[in-house]
Parts: sequence; C-alpha cells; structure tokens
Amino acid sequence: MLSQKFKNSKLYDNLINASLSKDDGLNPEQLSHLSLTILKLTCKWRRYKLVANALDRVASEFQRKDLRLGQNLFGCYFTNPIGLAAGFDKNGVTAGILDRFGFGFAELGTVTWHSQLGNCRPRLLRLSFEKAALNKMGFNNQGAQIVKSNLESQNLNKKGSRPAILGINLGKSKITALDWAYYDYASSLELLAPLLDYGVINVSSPNTPGLRTLQSVDQLKALLIRLRELPIRIPILVKIAPDLRNEDIDNIAKLAYNEGLAGIIAVNTSLDRLALKGRYLTQMGCKITKEFGGLSGEPIADRALEVIKRLRGAGDLTIPLIGVGGISSPRTAWERISAGASLIQIYTGWIYQGPLLVPKILEGLQSQLDRHGLSKLSDVVGSNMPWI
Repeated sequence: MLSQKFKNSKLYDNLINASLSKDDGLNPEQLSHLSLTILKLTCKWRRYKLVANALDRVASEFQRKDLRLGQNLFGCYFTNPIGLAAGFDKNGVTAGILDRFGFGFAELGTVTWHSQLGNCRPRLLRLSFEKAALNKMGFNNQGAQIVKSNLESQNLNKKGSRPAILGINLGKSKITALDWAYYDYASSLELLAPLLDYGVINVSSPNTPGLRTLQSVDQLKALLIRLRELPIRIPILVKIAPDLRNEDIDNIAKLAYNEGLAGIIAVNTSLDRLALKGRYLTQMGCKITKEFGGLSGEPIADRALEVIKRLRGAGDLTIPLIGVGGISSPRTAWERISAGASLIQIYTGWIYQGPLLVPKILEGLQSQLDRHGLSKLSDVVGSNMPWI
C-alpha cells in the first residue's frame, strides 16, 4: 500500500534527507524551528478552505483507521498507539493538526512554569550515521501561561471528541530550587489541566541541573502525594530516564502503582554514550563523551526496550506503559508493545524518516495482527509475541 500511495511523494527525500545524511548539514535546531513555524501557521489557518483541503489530503495519506488499533487507557480513547513525543512542539502551537499526520496522540512540551531560553547554542547535534541526536536544549519554552493562551486560541475540540489525545509534559523551571519543585509542577498542572487529556511529570531530563534527583523513590513519592491532592481531573503519568539502576526501576514501578499514577513513560534521553564513546562530533571538535546532554534515537533502543520489560515484570503490575526511545520501524514498535508498552512515542525517528514513518508503523502493526490472527492490539501488550 505504501509504495503505491507514496510513489510520487519525494518532497521530504529531496529537500530534507540530503541534509540529514551528514552531521554538519542544515542546523538541526533551525530546521526544526522552520518546520514548527510552517505547522504553526497551518494550524492557525486550518479552517480556511484551501488549508482545510490541503490538510484533508495530508490526512488521507498518513492516517490509517482501524478499530483493532484502538485502546481505552486511563479514561482516554486512543485511536491508534502511535504518539508524537514531547520535545517537538514545546509551546502547543500545532495541537489542532497533529492528528492529520496519523498520530493517535501527541504530547506537548516540555513546559515549565517560568518561560526560559534554554541552554546556549549549539544545543542540538545530529549524529546522522547512527540516526541519533544529542539534545542539550534545557527546556526552552515560553512558559505555562503562554502555552495556555496558545491552546485556547486554537479552539480545540472538547475532551472526548478530539481526533487525537493531547498530553502535556511538565518540567521544573531552572530558576526554581529543588525544594520548591512541587509548586512549579503544581502551578503548571492546575493551569493547563482543563485544556488537555493527560499530564506528565518529567523528572528525567538530563539538561536541568539536579532534576533527576527527583526520581529517587522518596522524593518522587513526596512529589506525587502532593500533586494528587490538586483539584484536577486528568490522569497523571511520570517519565523516567533510561540510566536508572534496575532496582530503582522496580521501585518506581511499585511506587507508581501504589500511588495511583495513570502510567509510566519510558524512557527519556540518555546520559550514557553506550557504543558511541569514541564518536567524534565534527560540529564541536571533540568526542561525544566531552559533551553533556541526552542521547536519543536508534542507539538507545535496546536499553529502552529493557526498561519496558523491567517495568512490566515488576510484580506483574498492570499500570499502562508508554514506550519511547529509538523506535524507528514497524518491528521496533511491535517489539516495544509485545514487551509491555500499551502505547509508543516517536520523535527522532520521525525527524530522520519523515512523516511516512507513522503509516509505515501502523501498516506494520496491522500486518502483524493479521499474521497472528488477532482482533485487537491490546492482546499483544506484554504478550512477548514475536515479529513474524
């Protein structure tokens, strides 16, 4: 189906892939900003006839509607399991059109209570051969209050009637002391919860000093207990790092279950350089081990899969898991779901492969359901069914 449907769709290959094939091609942050600006304007004008028609054509190319792929999780109905991970749309300016690209859900942010510029440039480095990136952005965003205005201006459908579920990923502002982290998260959550379907407490970014200490069971428990007392009505998830020790992963899984979290997102970017310790960064003139920031993309896929398996096996808990990190093909998506993830998220793979990655994965999942003789994707979650 894909080969026929997209045989004339060469725009992404011709204009973007040539740059993505080398580390020092078009500046990745500038390229991302350009893409986001175009999508922002498209979202703003989406109800004008010409733009609406163009978006309908986009949807016909990238969406794959199949009731077998739908799931009800933490009070939300997901039409398919593929989500856009946090990091692409930090300010919520494209929320009204992301479903047109085939996503079943999208996670906006990371958003902090205070607006912040982020770390010094260059802060997003491309590792083209490995289909990876080194991200040291530092939660650059306009702050929760501007994000609220951005979302309100789009006149989004009400909860329960949206074509794609919308989540918000929340972080701690850099200027906020760790002892006051609760107030930062709570303020953003209370402000934005009425506009979104779920919230994520991000305690795992490597680019905000001290943030990852909030992953310790004692600190995370104290934070979650207080957040649970807020007068909000959306499910809350937590996002964890791939660099945690296995015993810490077990403890977080149990904590999440005991504290009534809606789910766990695994994983964020990695401080471990894995098999790339000798990798030379031409952009910076040094080895990757000399640069801070989080590694994303295909190199972290194996560890991300291990973490999902670990979470699923921690006391046979039934809390929903969202798998993210190095998912770049139908097979890696299937393996993450079979290992225990109810949903998956993509970002770096979407950048390298373009919007065709979403329908490729959806068609791959449909094909595997056919081959296994299954009537719904939820039967695959945690089943360890192989890719055939």
